[in-house]
Amino acid sequence: MLERVRRVADRTSTERICYISSLPADTERIAQAVRNHWEVENRLHWCLDVQFGDDYARACSGHVAHNLALVRHMALNLIRLDTSIKTSIKTKRLLAATSDEFRAALLGFEAPDEEGE
Repeated sequence: MLERVRRVADRTSTERICYISSLPADTERIAQAVRNHWEVENRLHWCLDVQFGDDYARACSGHVAHNLALVRHMALNLIRLDTSIKTSIKTKRLLAATSDEFRAALLGFEAPDEEGE
């Protein structure tokens, strides 16, 4: 069982969560496993849900859902790897949608010059 206490301003909330695990009863090891789980949840799933609307994707025929999930993961990874500008994922997605040069840079291509060569 894990107990979380959160204090915001003058409000305190307590949450108790039970986990089932095959790990030995080692507090530090179990705490690290829980933190690792939530790191994945916060860094990947939350971002996909909020930035890409993953929870609202309704593609379900054949392999469509899996293929679109792979594309969203790749897009998120490319955006996170980009260090050309320091801005939010939302802004980088907008730039990639509207700027051929930025999209080409994200994909590792050279941007076309003014004459289209």
